[in-house]
Amino acid sequence: MNTSFDPNSLHTNLFIDGTWQQAADGDTFAVENPATNEVIAQVADGGPDDAARAIEAAGRAQAAWGRSTPRQRADILRRAFEMVIANTERLAAIMTAEMGKPLAEARGEVAYGAEMLRWFSEEAVRIGGDSTVSVDGTTRIQITKEPVGPSVLVTPWNFPLAMGARKIAPAIAAGCTMVFKPAELTPLTSLALVAIFKEAGLPDGVLNVVTTSSASSVVRTWTDSGIARKISFTGSTEVGKVLLRQAADNVMRSSMELGGNAPFIVLADADIEKAVDGAMKAKMRNMGEACTAANRFYVHRSVVEEFGEKFAKKMSELQVGNGAVAGTDVGPLIEQKGLDKVESLVADATAKGARLLTGGTRPEGPGYFFTPTVLTDVPRDAALMSTEIFGPVAAITPFDSEDEVLRLANDTEWGLVGYVFTESLEKATRFSTELEVGMVGINTGIVSNPTAPFGGIKQSGLGREGGKVGIDEFLEYKYTAIAF
Repeated sequence: MNTSFDPNSLHTNLFIDGTWQQAADGDTFAVENPATNEVIAQVADGGPDDAARAIEAAGRAQAAWGRSTPRQRADILRRAFEMVIANTERLAAIMTAEMGKPLAEARGEVAYGAEMLRWFSEEAVRIGGDSTVSVDGTTRIQITKEPVGPSVLVTPWNFPLAMGARKIAPAIAAGCTMVFKPAELTPLTSLALVAIFKEAGLPDGVLNVVTTSSASSVVRTWTDSGIARKISFTGSTEVGKVLLRQAADNVMRSSMELGGNAPFIVLADADIEKAVDGAMKAKMRNMGEACTAANRFYVHRSVVEEFGEKFAKKMSELQVGNGAVAGTDVGPLIEQKGLDKVESLVADATAKGARLLTGGTRPEGPGYFFTPTVLTDVPRDAALMSTEIFGPVAAITPFDSEDEVLRLANDTEWGLVGYVFTESLEKATRFSTELEVGMVGINTGIVSNPTAPFGGIKQSGLGREGGKVGIDEFLEYKYTAIAF
């Protein structure tokens, strides 16, 4: 099976008003393979002038695109879905080269992203409304849904295809034009996805892409333009707050999928084998570089030793290496900064009394690798208990009562997802109700699903992506009063 790609076939320019273009000043930035530290490509480094041209193109295209029929939009998304599936191997190889995840996992991301396109192709033709009569019988009340308008889309580096698809698909389905800024670290997969939309028949100006090493100048140009009416961002809570302030200046609709610090709770009655399997999925998806990754493992004291030993054994068996090589389970972290952060968090925890069950080292050689790590008896004042780890490190802390663990789990500014393992329906219901999160996994380590609303509460964000409500983020309600 071919798991490579021709570097000369990569799209590396900006995409504005239907054409591939160099940056206005001709600048580029390098994209690196985090497993080898080799430069894969030089990508156009857009600036404010390029951003202005992109949002102006989106503004010009909005009226015609907003009048397109639901079936037209659905057919484009359906063709894009089929083309993404047909290009699975190439897209996965690009993703592995620039982001590091193993090919098997990259293929899974392609499938997930494609399902977003298929889901919203079906939602495009189901945009509804309402009609009723006023209580005094003198007026017919008609409710319609219309596109929000030109939308700013900003995606992170950790899921370069899935995050792009999860934002672009509902915007297309709703009839919104877009300006899109992929992450500087992983732009190549996003650009390959954009090329597929062009080939699928998306009209010029509907989707415009500016890659850049200066995200703030590009996005600020868009939010200050007076043209953009919506911003959808996935990334850190810190950056999300900055963008919310910018959006407030122009009263823009906002969707924010921000950071997480997910608790993973193993109750005394849990099936330990099932809990360990769930822990592997919740912790090690994408090398732990996911906002949904389990960070804080709270395990009942009666089963903490058994869980820790079995979990550590599973983690120690994972093969670390270049994701493009067959048999690799865990690829590199994305960059040196992430590697340094993970190493310092482990050092802090062990210095404060945590016991290392497995891992905790950097392998020799190139690349930003860190061995899968399990710590137990982690004190509650360890930095990794209040930090989004974003790496292959699991921190186990014992607890004694349900009230105690609920208090600990909710004692955070974040509220994206929580995981609970129990064989009791009553306890599952209680924890689902009382955990202060937007998503709960009961006896499962995976919650992401195109048919379900993805998002958090508290400082983990605003709005939802996916599911039946995902398209509403790109629609406005209009009320028309018709006098009899």
